[in-house]
Amino acid sequence: MPSRSERLLRLIALFCFGAVGVALVSQHVFDMPPCAWCVMQRLIYLVIGVIALVGGFGGGRVLTRLCGALTALLSLSGIAAAWYQYSVAANMLSCDQTFADRFMTGIGLESAVPWLFGIYATCMDAKVPVLGIEYALWSLALFVIIFFMALPVAFRRGSSQ
Repeated sequence: MPSRSERLLRLIALFCFGAVGVALVSQHVFDMPPCAWCVMQRLIYLVIGVIALVGGFGGGRVLTRLCGALTALLSLSGIAAAWYQYSVAANMLSCDQTFADRFMTGIGLESAVPWLFGIYATCMDAKVPVLGIEYALWSLALFVIIFFMALPVAFRRGSSQ
């Protein structure tokens, strides 16, 4: 029987992969091309998802706690990326040469896996409301939820998790 911490990490992984799935449907079905900050958040979700799966199906309390801590830290980077996209980048005519653009093209994912990490819009063009709330704020909210889900995994005391 998986521990509570392992179940939380599995749920976090489901949320992360689900978020990327929603982003891909938005892009490929509803023609909402992503900007550099959008695809950077996709990468953060995928990394968190993999780490959460490792901890959720991992081996032991130490690994589970470590994965919880890494998940919390990475969710903070996602919060920063989503907030920057919403408050700064979405008001710029171009997000060319911003950190996200340089990072995503620099590591080669943008050209290696363009259907997932291709940058096809400026941040201003990617400023789209979904149910009246900007896409970046939905992402920000999910990163906050993930952060608070990961905290008890990282800081749980005792052997029964």
